[in-house]
Amino acid sequence: MGAEILELLSGSAFWIAVLRIATPLILGTLGVLLCERAGVLNLGIEGIMVAGAFAGWLTVYQGGSLWLGVAVAAAVGALLGLLHGWLTVSLSLSQHVSGLGITLLATSLASYAYRVSFPKVETPPTITPFAALDWLPIPVLNAQTPLTLLALLLVPLLAYGLNRTPLGLAVRMVGESPAAAEGQGLSVVRLRLAAVMAGSALMGVAGAFLTLAAFNAFYFNMVNGRGWVCVALVVFASWRPGKALLGALLFAFFDALQLRLQQSSGGGVLPYQFYLMLPYLLSIVALVLVARRAAYPQALMKPYRKGER
Repeated sequence: MGAEILELLSGSAFWIAVLRIATPLILGTLGVLLCERAGVLNLGIEGIMVAGAFAGWLTVYQGGSLWLGVAVAAAVGALLGLLHGWLTVSLSLSQHVSGLGITLLATSLASYAYRVSFPKVETPPTITPFAALDWLPIPVLNAQTPLTLLALLLVPLLAYGLNRTPLGLAVRMVGESPAAAEGQGLSVVRLRLAAVMAGSALMGVAGAFLTLAAFNAFYFNMVNGRGWVCVALVVFASWRPGKALLGALLFAFFDALQLRLQQSSGGGVLPYQFYLMLPYLLSIVALVLVARRAAYPQALMKPYRKGER
């Protein structure tokens, strides 16, 4: 087994798979991070990813370009984020209940729209997805699609925006002390709504990656819990974009490893369920070790009404 793992890790194909698996996790985790930095928990990510995956794929299937599909997925995510923000920020309703409601609503709408659009189709229709970059000097990156490169570029951009710009400071302020932000003349409601919409747009793009790059069709349950993994990765990352990238790659590493071990040990003594749970088990261990020292935004999940102290 040890020799198999060493041989596996020495090949570029394994690391190509790791980065491909990590891409939707990077985008989704950045989206959750942006929402939570502004003080809003968005448990609607699972449904938003499903809606983005379907909307982006359907746009391309109907004749739109791949990048138009990405834009539509982002727009759908932003609209669902606006709904979540209106319920939780403007109306001060429970962020947990609203997020789960968004997940159920978005998933059901995507399922209904698919059934209406393709009532008699048994095999999901396909599109031509994003092709590999083929122009970068790094083999692992060269085999990826433009959406993976976009996800990697967004990490330093978001880190810089949150830590080095006035807008980023304002977003962090409404997540730490909305009363202080209001005292500085900032609109807590507008900033939180904008952050939730932008974060939800990233979640929509994360879903679109699955249908426009990783696969070429829309399947039910294709998101498969990735949204909940992103929520956990934000805690692992201590709400920092750089560590969010590390967490996504770590989970993807375990996931790619279990897939390869499953294939190489098809007739072994260990049941395949062991390999399936391996990335989640190891990620939980890493989460427990790190989360105890995590400094979460002080106003996270706390409704704020103008004028309150």
